[in-house]
Formats: sequence, structure tokens, C-alpha cells
Amino acid sequence: MKKIYLDNASTTALRPEVIQEMTHVLTEDYGNPSSTHSFGRTSKSILELSRKSIAQNLNATAQEIIFTSCGTEANNWILRSAVKDLKVTRIITSKMEHHAVLYTALVLEKEFGIQIDYVAIKPNGEIDLTHLVELLSQEKKTLVSLMHVNNETGTILDLERVAIICKVHDALFHSDTVQSVGKTIIDLQKTTVDFIVASAHKFHGPKGVGFAFVRKNSGLQPLFFGGEQEKGLRAGTEALHQIAGMAKALELSYSNLEEDKIHILELKTELISKLKTAFPTCKINGGTNGFYTILNVLLPFSEDKTAMILFHLDMKGIAVSRGSACQSGSIKPSHVLVEILSEEDLKKPSLRISFSHFNTKEDIDSLMDALQKI
Repeated sequence: MKKIYLDNASTTALRPEVIQEMTHVLTEDYGNPSSTHSFGRTSKSILELSRKSIAQNLNATAQEIIFTSCGTEANNWILRSAVKDLKVTRIITSKMEHHAVLYTALVLEKEFGIQIDYVAIKPNGEIDLTHLVELLSQEKKTLVSLMHVNNETGTILDLERVAIICKVHDALFHSDTVQSVGKTIIDLQKTTVDFIVASAHKFHGPKGVGFAFVRKNSGLQPLFFGGEQEKGLRAGTEALHQIAGMAKALELSYSNLEEDKIHILELKTELISKLKTAFPTCKINGGTNGFYTILNVLLPFSEDKTAMILFHLDMKGIAVSRGSACQSGSIKPSHVLVEILSEEDLKKPSLRISFSHFNTKEDIDSLMDALQKI
């Protein structure tokens, strides 16, 4: 039985070239980048060339890229330091953010007594920018934290427009760009966002490594302490093989971007067409204008079928998700879908189907065959 992977918003398969790059570094360049001997200097060179490569792909400077273990760590660091060190007294976010942002904001509210405001959500899952402007009319030191692409519905935030709104109102702007880095062009000279975060395993790189873009002279301070790695902002010996793999993955993602995007859009368009033919009353959560790699569809199945849908698909070797993988063990409905679906619709199965360039039309046919048999 051929296994079919359609859960690429959770994690992605490594590109072969990334595995080769990491294997080379693991076997040949094992020196500590902080050591001054030749082994260390070689490793330091790989580290900084990786940083420079990532920065070039985002039109940032190498000094603005700080390596972390993942997007969650980067989100926690930026929000916490903004409150503790930049004297932010209010965070504006939305109830559809990743829990790495939502839970961190709640903890900061308890620890520091800061104000948390939630911007309104439109019925299609988009952020209400008119309400954001109203919230920013209050004169408080504010950090706006809104994700670029929602990890469950694929709803897209107008990053440039929000950056301009924040600048006009003298607010800091942080965006969780975990689902968009490597999958769409982000020009950090053109878009004046203060902080973004990324995780390598979302763009066919290794797990356990990510980065934060921190605009020059931001004033952020470290989350934890030790050595002087990462300009003193992130202590701990850098995972060189993972960083090199991440840089290679991002380079390949952007060099193949247009070709991969066309291929994935064709798959998504075909799947939507087949879903609407097979299940005329199905509904695309967030609308059809979402990000090209993510499709969230509500199916008109009975409650008894709903409970077992993922099990049935898994038995046929098909991997999809009913929400974020970070909460897949929970019996609660997705906090994202709670914001945009009725109580009746929440009882029906909503599947998140997320694509990569590795997927084929045969994968779509197999998924449709399995859904119709259920």
C-alpha cells in the first residue's frame, strides 16, 4: 500500500539535497563554531555563510538573523523580551494565532499585568484591519502579534499593510511567518515588520532548528543565559548541521518557488473541484482564496462518521489533519475553527489537507476515493 502524505502544514519531508548537506557537515565539519582552531573556524564559516544565505533570501542583513531551536522558541523570546525589556504594556493579537503566541501572551498578562486585546475576526477568518486601527488609537506601548498565514485555514494577512498601520501608530509588529517563509516571497526591506519567525521543518528542512528576524537596534535581550553565541542573544552551541540544512532547504525552496507553486495550485484546484462534485454541500473554511499550500474543508458527514474519519484515512495510508498537529491529541475542537464556524458545523469533520511539491494527482484521486467510501 502506497502511503500518501497530505499533512505538510504539520511538517515536511526533507529534500535529498538537504540530507546530503547535513550528512557532510556531520561527518566533516564537526568543530565548535566558537573554537579558534581550524576546525572551529571552518564551522564558523559554515554558520555565517548559512546566516548570510537565509538573510539574502529574505532581503535582510545577516546580523538580523538569529538562530533558534524552532518557531515556538522564537515567538516566546520576542513576546517576552518585548514586555520585559522594551517596556511593552499591551499586546494586540487574535484568537486564531498559534498557541505559541496565545499562551505566551496569557502568561505575560499574569506575570506582568499587561493588557491583551484581541482584534476582531471576519466571517471568512481574515483579520478586521479597521478594528486593528481602532485598537491602536489607544496611546500605550504596544506590540501587535499577528500571523502571516494561518496554520489551519490558510487565511492570509496583508503583511505590508499591517506593517504600515503599526508604523503609523508607533507600535511594534511581530508576525509568526512559520507557514509562509520558504513558500512565498517576503522582502524585509519593503515590509517594515519588526520581527518574524521561521521553522526549518515547514520548508523541507530538519526539525529542531529555526530562526528569528530581529530588525536592527530593536533592543531585544536574551531569553536565557550562557555563552555569547548569536551576538549574545541566544546562548548555547549552535546545531551546525541543522542550520546548514535549513539554509540549503530555504535556498532550494526559493529557487524552485514558482514551479512548485504552480504544481501545488493545480493539485489544490483539482481537489476542490472533486470535493464539490462528490459532496455538493461541503464548505471551504476560510474561503477559496487562502494560501496555496493549505485547504481546510468541512464535510457533510454524520457524527458517527466524524469520530472515525482520521482512523479510516490512516488505515488506507493517507495522512491529513483535523487541525494543528500541536493539538491533535486534544478532544476539544480547533480554537481557530471555533472563531468562524457555528456550533452545528463544529460537530462535522473539518479536514486540513496541506500540500507540497512531492504530492501528485494520484494522491488526490486516492484521497477522494477513500472519502467517498467512508
